[in-house]
Amino acid sequence: MDSYDIPESTSSRLKDHFIGATPLQKRLESVRKLTSFVPPSPQRKIPQCSQLQEDVDPQKVAFLLHKQWTLYSLTPLYKFSYTNLREYSKFLSAFIVAEKQKGLAVEVGEDLNIKVIFSTLLGMKGTQRDPDAFLVQILSKSHLPSENREGKVLWTGWFCCIFGDNLLETVSEDFTCLPLFLANGAETNTALIGTWFQKTFDCHFSPLAINAFNLSWMAAMWTACRMDHYVATTEFLWSVPCGPQSLDIAYAIHSEDAKALWDSVHKAPGEVTQEEVDLFMDCLCSHFHRHFKIHLSATRLVRVSTSVASAHTNGKIKILCHKYLIGVLAYLTELAIFQIE
Repeated sequence: MDSYDIPESTSSRLKDHFIGATPLQKRLESVRKLTSFVPPSPQRKIPQCSQLQEDVDPQKVAFLLHKQWTLYSLTPLYKFSYTNLREYSKFLSAFIVAEKQKGLAVEVGEDLNIKVIFSTLLGMKGTQRDPDAFLVQILSKSHLPSENREGKVLWTGWFCCIFGDNLLETVSEDFTCLPLFLANGAETNTALIGTWFQKTFDCHFSPLAINAFNLSWMAAMWTACRMDHYVATTEFLWSVPCGPQSLDIAYAIHSEDAKALWDSVHKAPGEVTQEEVDLFMDCLCSHFHRHFKIHLSATRLVRVSTSVASAHTNGKIKILCHKYLIGVLAYLTELAIFQIE
């Protein structure tokens, strides 16, 4: 999905912040200015096992795993209320049908072919200060009797904030800060949901790309996680620009070997530092060069896959291990906050 464009009139008012801007626009601009200059931390804690809150729903957690999610950053939602989730479901359902049947009037509450469900993801937070995460699903409606009318899930998206103190401290109580948005399903539905949220809560979505620097950190942090058993090899994919099409180089190593290499360069207890990340990646590249005489430093890292999660520079991620779900989301939240402008 392309970045949602703020309507021209709103965009111009934001640009003219100091000339007749409304209080809401001033606060939004303040948030964007404050968060855009917060640099990523030079060191981070190694994700800890099972930081989920006690009231988390295991079935919902399982539902989020092993799916490919597309990442977005999201500015704070204005006047969002958790008590109105049922109303949001009705309005969003009507909006989607109206957009897909452009030109036809659709009444809120009318019996539609789809159903939108908003539900909270209780316990999906890093601290008690973090707002509750919530899930949005689009379901098809079957033509079966009323008790079985919910069909298959067509689209899923969820909003969360894990250890989002940097952003929470900069906004007023009128805003709900859920800077990380993850979507699974057709991009047309993602675009429709984004448009409705933008119009309803004066927010802005932007695709959250993951650069090679971020991927290196993910590789180090996820390799550092202690696993009861490894379900996948550790894999890297480098892209070599050459001619009209790029050439990809895949590099796979046993996860136990990757962990042993990490342990050999790791010094700071419980933390990952930039120096350790650089040394870990340099060792991998040196090993590859020794065997294949190829300098990976001249290529671009585009994908990392471990037993904890996999991520690609196109903003796609798949989380594989429930034990480290919060740790993965915490880093993604950090990246999303840094991107908000």
